[in-house]
Amino acid sequence: MVLLNSSTCNFDWMPDNFNFTSLQEEENSLYNLLGINGILVMFICNHCPYVISIEEKISLETKRIKKLGVNSIAIMSNDQSLYTEDSDVGLREQIKRANFNFPYVVDRTQELGKKFEAQCTPEFYYFNNLIKLKYRGRLDSDGKKSSMGKPELYYAIEETISKGYCSTRQYPSMGCSIKWKN
Repeated sequence: MVLLNSSTCNFDWMPDNFNFTSLQEEENSLYNLLGINGILVMFICNHCPYVISIEEKISLETKRIKKLGVNSIAIMSNDQSLYTEDSDVGLREQIKRANFNFPYVVDRTQELGKKFEAQCTPEFYYFNNLIKLKYRGRLDSDGKKSSMGKPELYYAIEETISKGYCSTRQYPSMGCSIKWKN
């Protein structure tokens, strides 16, 4: 396990649309999933202790931002052959255990992880209603702790919705490196 920090926010970067079939058997596209006030894209997995320790916070925060009109999607870009926990079966167990209520997608080609320049799990990207990147970083100030600290992602979303931009400092997410295929 290699510990990494995410990169800084490339403000206003726009991802290409992509179609997906989630682990919950939902067929959709990123742009179609967009809520009235944007979308949260998360890179997570089921083997990383950093993700496991904040699963409850992820579940609660995605439900809370849904009330703001922001939908969520999780992407798992790791090479599934390296960790059995990151198999489809393991990820479905995580969905149930953590009470995730958003599409969870396996990036089998790792193309999405590369396009987003994802570096670690967990990593959070908030795109506004124009699908422009406004936040990239951690969920909250308590990081790996299961307790909720200052909800930095939530505050950034609130500010972006009300002002059109996020003026607060963005801190990188920290976690296990994405496990790239050779």
